[in-house]
Amino acid sequence: MAKYLLLKHYRGAPASVNDVPMDQWTPDEVWAHVRYMQDLGARLERTGEFVESQELSPKGTFVRSGGEGRPPVTDGPFAETKDLIAGWMVIDVDTYQRALEVAAELSAAPGAGGKPVQEWLEVRPFLGAAATVTE
Repeated sequence: MAKYLLLKHYRGAPASVNDVPMDQWTPDEVWAHVRYMQDLGARLERTGEFVESQELSPKGTFVRSGGEGRPPVTDGPFAETKDLIAGWMVIDVDTYQRALEVAAELSAAPGAGGKPVQEWLEVRPFLGAAATVTE
């Protein structure tokens, strides 16, 4: 089994087929979208492939050290994850092909007008543990 992170983006990826921002959806459309993702998570949980998922608030701040004795520096002149990442799902599947299948299914969640969003998702494998040397 290998773990993969499926990233949902607000922007930064190519436009989805049904490219209507969620803040323009009706409450029923938002609920149908969330329900679809919950149902997919439940199906993956039954097969042992689901690890976790989270939706992210659009609020957030970049922070870095300002140096010893100085306050942290926040924000900056660059795209921030609060503008880019909407949420994620972590799956633990047997093959990369299966990770792509799950991502494609997640991409088909309904959006405006009940039509599939067909958004682009980023599929990233978790970095494996470093090999250990034994004598």
